[in-house]
Amino acid sequence: MVKETAYYEILGVPPTASESELKKAYRKMALKYHPDKNPGAEAEEKFKAISQAYEVLADPKKREIYDKGGEEAIKGGGGGGHGFDFHSPMDIFDMFFGGGGPRRPQGPRKGKDVVHQIKVSLEDLYNGSTRKLALQKNVICAKCEGRGGKEGAVQKCGNCRGTGVQVRIQQIGPGMVQQIQSRCHECRGEGEVIDPKLRCKTCNGQKIIKERKILEVHIDKGMKDGQQIRFSGEGDQEPGLEPGDIVIVLDEKEHGQFQRRGTDLIMQNEVLLVEALCGFQKTIKTLDNRQLIITALPGEVIKDKAVKCVMGEGMPVYRDPFEKGRLIIQFSVKFPEKIDPGIIPKLESCLPAREEEIIPDDAENVVMMNYNPEADHAGRGRAEAYDSDDDQPGGQRVQCASH
Repeated sequence: MVKETAYYEILGVPPTASESELKKAYRKMALKYHPDKNPGAEAEEKFKAISQAYEVLADPKKREIYDKGGEEAIKGGGGGGHGFDFHSPMDIFDMFFGGGGPRRPQGPRKGKDVVHQIKVSLEDLYNGSTRKLALQKNVICAKCEGRGGKEGAVQKCGNCRGTGVQVRIQQIGPGMVQQIQSRCHECRGEGEVIDPKLRCKTCNGQKIIKERKILEVHIDKGMKDGQQIRFSGEGDQEPGLEPGDIVIVLDEKEHGQFQRRGTDLIMQNEVLLVEALCGFQKTIKTLDNRQLIITALPGEVIKDKAVKCVMGEGMPVYRDPFEKGRLIIQFSVKFPEKIDPGIIPKLESCLPAREEEIIPDDAENVVMMNYNPEADHAGRGRAEAYDSDDDQPGGQRVQCASH
């Protein structure tokens, strides 16, 4: 049974975590809280705690001692009086990410990805398109080959001895001291300095320069809103790191006629009452500029809010563009404002007979008007005012007497 779980909680894993789960957790946490990315004492303490927790839990012998006796047993050497020597947090990081040994991952560390968003029309996603994207990126200076100066100009920082980290001891109480690590201000955490006289004139010792890059972004038929197009290794360059990727995210613009739902295209179509009852032929212009003819045969009544579909005229399927979804048509029927009373008998003779309504003797006649929400609200207000007046005796308002 595990006595303490603090080390497990630091790495965000359960006490039953496997070796691979521990490695994955350490990798994620160490990259997140590395001092180079998070300058400051708080992040450095967090990085140190992560490294110490991983060093203990990754060693089967230390993990067994910790599970039985907790952190006190680890620092005391498991009850034998000889405490374990903990490695530097940076040593563990280097050993894990590239310092050799069994924990070394394959390949160099990779830089951050650069994300760009481009707006695309529904026509672009339907027909496919090629867009050119101009951007600025960091590239390693070719003049000094990423050294920052002439051969031998780069020296190890004497202030931090090439570690990029300064360590200072601070007393926090009687007989108690605290070790605080911070990024070296002399070399800005790089561990090396360059003689100003020997700096590269092209990059001014920065090792990288800005370069304008034009990418051709190929949008395939059937791609979706939010879909990513990745350019591997085209991200910013940095000495000692494999370049990250440039990631293009598609942002679909709203279309005036069609809405997309998966591989279906949805559109609204208004028809006149005579068309809804007597049939029609209409044309629909597609996203690739073809003309489709839709037909309602005479006698086929199109009801208001009716939905029809045309198979194979929707969006192309991504990576299978010869397959397409449906074109879904939602109909609305436009009724005339008024009808000439003189043609009503003729109209009634053409339509199905109406059902006879039986009206009770005590039914009351009312006037039906056009609905207006504001007028309705005002009407209620007036009615409430009248009701308030009627509450007074004799229907008259009561006034205060003046002396």
